[in-house]
Amino acid sequence: MSNLDLRPDEARCGGLADVAGTPVRELLTPRLVPLGESTVVRRLLPNLGRRMVGAWCFVDHYGPDDIADEPGMQVPPHPHMGLQTVSWLHDGEVLHRDSLGSLQTVRPRELGLMTSGRAISHSEESPRPHAALLHGAQLWVALPDEHRNVEPAFEHHPDLPVLSGGGGLRATVILGEVDGAASPGTTYTPLVGADIALAAGADTRLPVEPDFEYAVLTMSGQAEVDGVRLDPGSMLYLGCGRRELPLRADTDSALMLLGGVPFEEQIVMWWNFIGRSHEDIRQARDEWTTGSRFGEVHGYDGTRLAAPELPPGPLRPRGRVR
Repeated sequence: MSNLDLRPDEARCGGLADVAGTPVRELLTPRLVPLGESTVVRRLLPNLGRRMVGAWCFVDHYGPDDIADEPGMQVPPHPHMGLQTVSWLHDGEVLHRDSLGSLQTVRPRELGLMTSGRAISHSEESPRPHAALLHGAQLWVALPDEHRNVEPAFEHHPDLPVLSGGGGLRATVILGEVDGAASPGTTYTPLVGADIALAAGADTRLPVEPDFEYAVLTMSGQAEVDGVRLDPGSMLYLGCGRRELPLRADTDSALMLLGGVPFEEQIVMWWNFIGRSHEDIRQARDEWTTGSRFGEVHGYDGTRLAAPELPPGPLRPRGRVR
């Protein structure tokens, strides 16, 4: 998914100075951002108060939206570099096309994982015809310096490991590992992503890694995470130092658990690019504008996205919070 802001903010992220090394409960407020013709997303990362959670650096939550009489998601071809995109749905379908020639419909609770590496371009759209509801999340993972120029790749994993724990919990492992169950998705840093379903009346504890920092996004329902009640579309940052995470729900609820070892490197994120310097970003923008490096997406009915203008001052890497 693209950042469609016409004047995207520079997000300078990474480093360990602002990582919460002990458990915290920091509620992150989303920013509403229009995405295409009929979709508005809640942007939770990067946030005014928090830039990254492990290597997770971008989180959009959208829906549930009634798109029965709407075009739904329509994101034209756009570029990425230095990151992975994670597509995750609860309702609806998204048709993915990319410059590698991939053509794949991603459905609820299937993993669509794209590694941009040095350069890729892709489009995303609701199929025609499409389901009445669209609800999901789009996330980015920053690639560490030693892997940020890997060859681009797309993975589709329709079957993911599922944990059915006591206390009304069911967890699908999207990336990484939870309680011994490992996702087949490729990762380049120690991290985890899991979709957690809590039945009404659930009261349980999920084992987590004390060296990871974590955040929880509420997809639906009203759950309590470590005693904090979360409404849909909100995210709670939890810091590090936990071995288990208390979860409870009075109604059927769905959460996304995101975590990982704190990302030590400082990065520059602008529009759909992650680099290490202003020059990295400027070069990528120029090469997208001139039609080189990022390839071509075939089959999308429309024109590709134009890159916004760079801000007047140089982009510089800095810490994880503003």
